[in-house]
Formats: sequence, structure tokens, C-alpha cells
Amino acid sequence: MATDIYSSPLSERYASKEMQYVFSQDMKFRTWRKLWIALAETEKELGLDITQEQIDELKAHQDDINYDVAKEQEKKVRHDVMSHVHAYGVQCPKAKGIIHLGATSCYVGDNTDIIVMNEALKIVKRKLVSVIDELAKFAEKYKAQPTLAFTHFQPAQPTTVGKRATLWLNEFMMDLEDLEYVQKSLKLLGSKGTTGTQASFLELFKGDEETIDKIDPMIAKKMGFDECYPVSGQTYSRKVDTRVCNILAGIAASAHKMSNDIRLLQHLKEVEEPFEKSQIGSSAMAYKRNPMRSERIASLSRYIMIDALNPAITSATQWFERTLDDSANKRISIAEAFLACDGVLDLCLNVVDGLVVYDKVIIKHMMAELPFMATENIMMDGVKAGGDRQELHEIIRTLSMEAGANVKKEGKENNLLELIAASDKFPMDLPELQASMQPEKYVGRAVRQTEKYLENVVNPVLMANKDLLGAKAEINV
Repeated sequence: MATDIYSSPLSERYASKEMQYVFSQDMKFRTWRKLWIALAETEKELGLDITQEQIDELKAHQDDINYDVAKEQEKKVRHDVMSHVHAYGVQCPKAKGIIHLGATSCYVGDNTDIIVMNEALKIVKRKLVSVIDELAKFAEKYKAQPTLAFTHFQPAQPTTVGKRATLWLNEFMMDLEDLEYVQKSLKLLGSKGTTGTQASFLELFKGDEETIDKIDPMIAKKMGFDECYPVSGQTYSRKVDTRVCNILAGIAASAHKMSNDIRLLQHLKEVEEPFEKSQIGSSAMAYKRNPMRSERIASLSRYIMIDALNPAITSATQWFERTLDDSANKRISIAEAFLACDGVLDLCLNVVDGLVVYDKVIIKHMMAELPFMATENIMMDGVKAGGDRQELHEIIRTLSMEAGANVKKEGKENNLLELIAASDKFPMDLPELQASMQPEKYVGRAVRQTEKYLENVVNPVLMANKDLLGAKAEINV
């Protein structure tokens, strides 16, 4: 690794080798050559004077790209596509004259971009499905574990650990639904020419529009797509890039929310992300166990969400049939959004797979707050024991304020039950009050909701995507 030039952390630290390959030079230029072959085959099949020998020559050099020749040529002509046309022609002298015939640069550039994004979405989908699977297992395991719920990060009516996990899960499920919709909508650009009118093919095929209509569908089929966009300028609409990056930004938002919750829970010592045996939490404070993976999820996710503005602005500022101010931005923003999302999903897999739940701490926190939350039930029990509802309500209200002051001002334990039992106007003793302190009584339908959600919503999706399950994450740092 060169140490005297900039190297992207997305490659060095965060993204998988698999995702890096999708955005590699090899992937890009091999796809260009596949597209040139598909174009030549299509033109031959539709009657142009192209021989099988020429096509066989192109196929023979499909993958052995002579980068050195292309690089030298680009210094002279300042055009990457024509440099690679030249380099391919050097290797294929018989086919030299029919490479890129009738096409413009965006034939290879834009079609490759769609193909690359489609392949990258396949990796994202596989990892997203595995994150959903791991979260579903976690939700099932802890569906009945009572825990304090929070509104405004203030203790509120209890829920369960598993039910809370379904909130994270549901957002990832929405992301999967969006991903599948957008991926199914992807089409190739096809070969539309310099302004999208296919004028060059009108010349090549001597005005035979019926034959020209067959070009795009044939190219699409050869490249593994159902169809091409019906109309375009020189490029496919940059709104396609916007839709794709919005999927990645949505995944990032879901991951960010989950990671924030885990960080807060780790502060409470209720839940903890995986911590390696030799991992250092702090250079100064040796006892610390920082939620560094969750923090990294949040950090990369913010980058993705902001990066999604790039294709949106690029799409909005394209001029007429083509302008080149998209090119430099596209090269960076699309690739890095995918590389960062890949890193985020690997981190999510790692964190959820090893998430530790400290049930005794959870119950301790629950019992400190439960008397306040159980006051309505306590009041109803008092009425059943012969008390007056209005009178009991006032007693509990007054004593709750006193118990709250003891906790906040004096630093004492919550003694609301003791205060109620000591009241000669309340018809219940301390053992009776303590008997009502069963956390599972106060979680509402959390367990049932979790079961039904997993059974009716999540499991069918996992079953439909069972071939994608089992993705494993390798965290570099």
C-alpha cells in the first residue's frame, strides 16, 4: 500500500472486498467490453456487415485489458472511452473497425453504471436481509423480557426488549421494500446516440426503423436486463441515481437510529455491543467499554445521508440532452455511497449478532420506576379493597410527588410503596402492594405484537429470500 498518497478509508477500513470489486476498474472496463460485444453481435444479427471472426476476436480479449495502452492514449486524446476503444482495437485488429459502431460514449459509460449499481444493490440486499434475520432472532429471543420504554428519553410505560427490536426491524423492512421496488425498475440506457434520437442507426440501417426498434431490446437481453428506458437524451435520467442513493440513505437512517438506541442503552448498562477480548475502549481510561461499532455506524450513516444530496442536485441541474458536470460527481458519490452502506451493514450484522442483554440491570431499572407506572393499577386494587376512588387518587398523587422528590433531591430509593402502605387511609399493606410489582403485567400487548409481527410480516419475507441468508461480516478495525 502506498503511504505517500491519499487512500480512501472506505476501501482501507470499511467496505468489503466484494463491494470494492463491483466499483473496480476491472469490473468497469470488462463490462465496457461486454457491451461492445453485445452491440456488435446485435448489429450482425440485424444485418450489418460484421463477421463471426470479428466477434470471436472481441470475445477472446474480453477480460485481458491492456491498461497501459489505454492510459497512454488517454494522455493524448483526453477521452477515456475512445482510449479504451483504441486499446481494444490494438488487441483485435480484425474487429477494430466495428468496435463502438454507431454508439456514443454513454453507451458504455451509462449502461455500465446501471449494471454496476444493480450488482451493488444485490450485495446490499443480501446483507440487509441478513440484518433483518439477525434482528428477528433477537426479537424472538427477548420478546418477553420486560424493560423500561422511553418517551423523550424519560421512563415511560414498559415494553419488552424484543418489541423494541421490532421497531428497528420494521424500518429495515421498509428499506428492503423500497430497494426491491427500485431495483426492479432499473433499465439499461441501450444505444440511443448522441442526443437520444438514434440518428446514427438510422444511417447505418438505411432508415429501417422496424429493425432499429430491435436494437435496444436485444442489447438488454444480452446484458441480463428486461428492457431499456424508452426515451432518453444522451444519458439515462440522473433521477435514477437519485432513487438508488435514496435507498442507501434510507438504510443509513435506519441503521443510525438503531445504533443511537444501542449507544444509549449501553450507557444505561442494559444492552452492550460485542467487545473483543483484547479490545481497548479508551487510551486513557482502561475500564471503558465504548460502543465504538455503533458510533461508527452512526458516523458512516450520516455521510451516506448527506451524500444522497449529490445525485439529487446533479439530476436537477442537467441541461437539455447532455451536460458533463455530472461525471466527476457521479464517479465519487455513487461509489462511495455504496461502499459506505456496505460498511454500515457489515457493522450492523456484527453488532446485532453479538448484542448482549443484561437482564438484571434492566429489572433493577424497571423496579426503580415501576411503582410510579403501577399507580393506576394500585388505585384500582385499592378501590376493590373498599377505598374511595377520588380519595385514593389524591393520596397517590401526593405521595408520588413526595417519592419523586426523595429520588431526585435526596438521592434515595423510590419509596412510593412504603409511603402508600404507611397511609392509614389506603386499604392495602406493603406485601399486597409489592405483590403487584410484576413487570410483565405492565407491558401491554408487547409480546403478542412481537410474535404476530415476526410471524405475519418478517418471516414470509425471510422465507422468500432464504437463498440470501447467512451473510457474515468481517470488521477490519
